[in-house]
Amino acid sequence: MGFSAAWLALREPADRAARDAGLLARAAAIAGPRPVILDLGCGTGSTLRAMTPHLPAETLWRLADLDAGLLALAAAEAPGRVTTHRLDLRDLNALPLDGATLVTASALLDLMPAPWIEALAAHLLAARLPFYAVLSYDGVMEWQPPLPGDAAITRAFNDHQRRDKGLGPALGPTAASRAPEIFAAAGFSVTTGDSPWRIGPDQQDLHSALIEGIATAAAEQGAAGAADWAARRVPLAASERCVIGHGDMLAVPPGATHPEPS
Repeated sequence: MGFSAAWLALREPADRAARDAGLLARAAAIAGPRPVILDLGCGTGSTLRAMTPHLPAETLWRLADLDAGLLALAAAEAPGRVTTHRLDLRDLNALPLDGATLVTASALLDLMPAPWIEALAAHLLAARLPFYAVLSYDGVMEWQPPLPGDAAITRAFNDHQRRDKGLGPALGPTAASRAPEIFAAAGFSVTTGDSPWRIGPDQQDLHSALIEGIATAAAEQGAAGAADWAARRVPLAASERCVIGHGDMLAVPPGATHPEPS
């Protein structure tokens, strides 16, 4: 379920540009005047970097991931203000929630099954903690110019995204819609926003890597034309554009205040 530091670095500019700006500001505000933020599946610290300009200088971060190497890279971003927690997210009882004011996650919920998200919602409701989750894949891929096979590759990739990542069949392309429903059903006040990647010729390295990754997943799912599709798409990465759909959400437990961004 892990990702390489190289891939995370390649995608981070697209992630940051895609985040819903209004939800980001609201999440920063709801973290309070002395934020203590737990970031689940932190990777190299992209959420820390994205939120830091919107937070007080004394914000404390608890970074949780299973990959010790990624945790080390993330911890270097804010020495003295970060604690790292190497843990398996299957064990929600191990989450260091005490004293936290906000829990965050980026590009995580589409890897998880519905029962895990339901259990997370229950834990955060009991702790009365808001949850800011961004960049959940929503199943949408749009390519310009379109090519034959785009729809078939998208279907195969989306089916691959639903595979078990170690905790049960993942929500995959339904995560952007199902996760807000799950948190709303648990009693949270949920606000959502769109956060699509918009990748153009100036992001050729990301574009090419994305095509190769999509084709590999589609081939693993049985799409016979995946390699040919990639062979036609990669040379176009220097000129074409694509949109990869994602969704953000902010879930606030009942009774919590809703401060407006300053």
